[in-house]
Amino acid sequence: MGGPARHGGRLRRHLQRHVPARRRLGRTAPRIEGAAHDVAKEHRWLPWLAPSLPVAVPGPLGKGTPAEGYPWQWSVYRWLDGETPAVGRLAAVIDFGCLGLGDPAVDLIVAWYLLPVDARGVFRTALGTDDATWARGRGWALSIALSELRYYRDTHPVMAAIARQVIEEVRIEHAQAAV
Repeated sequence: MGGPARHGGRLRRHLQRHVPARRRLGRTAPRIEGAAHDVAKEHRWLPWLAPSLPVAVPGPLGKGTPAEGYPWQWSVYRWLDGETPAVGRLAAVIDFGCLGLGDPAVDLIVAWYLLPVDARGVFRTALGTDDATWARGRGWALSIALSELRYYRDTHPVMAAIARQVIEEVRIEHAQAAV
């Protein structure tokens, strides 16, 4: 048994307790008020989705309540080791915090965060994305990058630089689309 492994991003902190495999537990705790509603979404949807998915997803085991020093609900999950599925290859990682937005344009955010400009057209063509959906995806990417830049400007230079790059890529593409 070891100490906790800490992981996380802007919205949640993840803590994993290293114990024997059958008892590995993880805890997620929202870092900001805007992420607090994700706990209820994950407890509702992860158990419902799990039987239909070809790979394991972390199952919620319990929900913590706000207490002195921590104002929001938090979760305890069965922790999954990071292994590639035995059949096929992993095709996607779902951020369940965005679950329920209902806009397929959210799935396009990766185009501006991960793909070079010359690969975006190939990505869009392969997906068969129409102009309106692509524009909304660009808007989602801009919205997230603006929020990240504000959040990380003074605390995480690498994340702030990524946000600036996404903002610039979106600005250039929008200007080209308007011509």
